[in-house]
Amino acid sequence: MKRLAPQSVESRLHQLAQHATDCLIEEVNLTPKPGLVDRRGSGAHQDLTLALMERSARSLTPTFMALAQQSWLRPADVALRETIGRLGREGERQMMVATAGVNTHRGAIWALGLLVSAAAMQGGYASSELLCATAADLAQLPDRAAPKTFSKGLRAVHRFQVPGAREEAQQGFPHIRQLALPQLWRSRRAGAAENAARLDALMAIMTSLSDTCVLNRAGLEGMQTMQRGAQAVLQAGGYATTAGRAALEQLDSAMLALNASPGGTADLLAATLFIDRLSASPLID
Repeated sequence: MKRLAPQSVESRLHQLAQHATDCLIEEVNLTPKPGLVDRRGSGAHQDLTLALMERSARSLTPTFMALAQQSWLRPADVALRETIGRLGREGERQMMVATAGVNTHRGAIWALGLLVSAAAMQGGYASSELLCATAADLAQLPDRAAPKTFSKGLRAVHRFQVPGAREEAQQGFPHIRQLALPQLWRSRRAGAAENAARLDALMAIMTSLSDTCVLNRAGLEGMQTMQRGAQAVLQAGGYATTAGRAALEQLDSAMLALNASPGGTADLLAATLFIDRLSASPLID
């Protein structure tokens, strides 16, 4: 790995933080997304808007910067894991101030926070496999200061006996590595426009994720509706096809009828875009 001058390191740290923020903004602007906030409106949400989500994303840039700074070229150990946890919780508080108490990106802070830290640990760039493996190493370590209270996501994990965001990270983000990134790249190679390729990546995640946001709102029926509907979009040829667009429209209607919003899927799509951006544009000269 090429050693960087201090000013170059600072530039790379800023780039990592900005990439994470940009990917959150790109995710929320991706349209049309079933049940989610996008450029059409608020989806299944009553308390979220596009402007609020963008403001939330921008409020997290300092958190991503701090995570990158603290993680630069460090090994995975409990001290770093606890620092990351503390910075993530501080980021949540900053987000809540920016959104007047609305939880917009708590799950994204976890996923993208780990990946920003993992990228910094590797000197600013790593393959998708190494990046996810490094994030998994961090996620598997204990954080003694972590809150003992159950979030909505954890309640769904225990109620429905499914893996959640913690397990996804500890396993190295399999929905990103095995589904979202391959589908994103496959759709691009097939000639799909970027918007369509990203929607296909979203569908790929939705085909099998036990999205705790959906489970909390619509139970197992909602999760099964999401998974079957997303599979139908891809089986029809993806969003670039007329049949795929019709299938996605049907899925959107079904999710809205159930008041179900796949927020966990959205978080993983933002993380997918982050990994893709690093893979396409290495931060090391």
